[in-house]
Amino acid sequence: MQDLQQTLIQLLDFLKGIWIKKRYVIIFSWLICPLGFFYVTTLPDEFSSKAQVFVDTRSVLQPLLRGLAIQTNPDQEIQMMAKTLLSRSNVEKIARESDLDITTENETEFESLVTRLSNQIKLQSTGRDNIYNISFSHSEATVAQRVVQETLDLFVEGSLGNNRKDTDTAGRFLNEQIAEYEARLSEAEQRLANFKRQYNDILPLAGSYFASLQKFKDELEATRLLIRQTRQQADSLAKQISGKKSSDSFGVTSIEEPVLRTRYDDRIRKLEEELDGLNLRFTALHPDVVETKALLESLENARTREIEAFLSQDDDSNSQPLSELNREIKLEVSRLESQIASLKVKETDVESKIAELESKVDLIPQIEAESSALNRDYDITKDKYEELLSRRESADLSRRADVSSEDLQFRIIEPPLVPKQPSGPNRLILYTAMLVLGFGSGVAVAFLVSQLTPILIRPKQLMQISDFPIWGTVTHLNIKDIHKKNRLRLAIFLLSSGTILAMYGVLVAADIMNIDLFRGLV
Repeated sequence: MQDLQQTLIQLLDFLKGIWIKKRYVIIFSWLICPLGFFYVTTLPDEFSSKAQVFVDTRSVLQPLLRGLAIQTNPDQEIQMMAKTLLSRSNVEKIARESDLDITTENETEFESLVTRLSNQIKLQSTGRDNIYNISFSHSEATVAQRVVQETLDLFVEGSLGNNRKDTDTAGRFLNEQIAEYEARLSEAEQRLANFKRQYNDILPLAGSYFASLQKFKDELEATRLLIRQTRQQADSLAKQISGKKSSDSFGVTSIEEPVLRTRYDDRIRKLEEELDGLNLRFTALHPDVVETKALLESLENARTREIEAFLSQDDDSNSQPLSELNREIKLEVSRLESQIASLKVKETDVESKIAELESKVDLIPQIEAESSALNRDYDITKDKYEELLSRRESADLSRRADVSSEDLQFRIIEPPLVPKQPSGPNRLILYTAMLVLGFGSGVAVAFLVSQLTPILIRPKQLMQISDFPIWGTVTHLNIKDIHKKNRLRLAIFLLSSGTILAMYGVLVAADIMNIDLFRGLV
């Protein structure tokens, strides 16, 4: 509580010091306020014109042409247009279209005009609704309206112009690239044709040389194996015809079974299959199983007897069945010999092909690498050429779609109008600012002077700055004159401040009632 009291006492001392130096308040208020009031009063009126436009980015063709034509993002496009609308080239166009350039006499003044327009034209977006506000202020209402109208026209017409310009530029670029790749493709085709014509006898092997060589080696090995197998079969049949016998490892003499079929073979095979099915369903004592086994055994005995009779006979033509079997074996031996001869011809041919491939072991890989390089260059050029053709078709479709329907549709919500009443400057705020500045600067200077040349107001102030005791206080002898001077100073201060406040009140009233003190009633 004591600290608060000390603070209040110190604040009161500051106020008394300012009050003693109040002449500085009078001086600075008269230096600043009248001049400031006059400056604010003579400021020219500003008229503001405003336009509001909605950009509709929805299009019926957009989902239909997805994947068929080249499409841009309308939202990104309109944002880019808004950012580049106030570029220097566009502002120069606005200045010329709104006839502001006739107010300049040289290039420097025109550059200054363009710079001012770039700072004064306001383009603001309301957010995600694609609604844009265009505003501009000028001392002449018609000029403000023309500038906003030209900016709005440039904003609306810029979309179509830029789209068509970009489309034409893209079309020319695609045509140039297509012509270039077409020439490169023709050159690649000619080089490939010349190369094929030069190595037409070797190119069929290129690309699969080692695979072909391995294939022929595998084929040669398989042919030789087949020759050995066929020769073994022919020798076996020849032994059967000559009646030769072979002994097994135990010294038991056995007759080799013929490899030809007898008349019992088909019936024996059918009975074996039938017996397998019966064994799956019945036991070994079932009558059907016993009967089938007996029949199968009798057929096998008959087959064995016929073979033995064939092998033991001496080319007797009186035995008709054995003669038929003998002829069939001889025919089979003859067929096998013919097959062996043809396989040997194939073996020789394959050996010659392998020898030919091995003789080209150094040439073919080089030709193969060159062929791969030519084919790779040709394929790359062809793919790029076809891709460019596809892009040109998409660009043509996009151009036709742009002609039939625009992606961006501008709807003017609020057109720019010629303002009837000025929108600025806000003289009420400016008058108040001049008043506060005048009195505030005077109070600040008075406070600074009172601190630099302090005046003792209370006895306790002397006790704080010296160690001498205070025994009492003595008033002025001419106290009446001092009071008279103080009253005069107070009257002067009140008259001065009142005059400035009266001037402030008159100017504020004139501004509220839209009265121009220099030109009369507007």
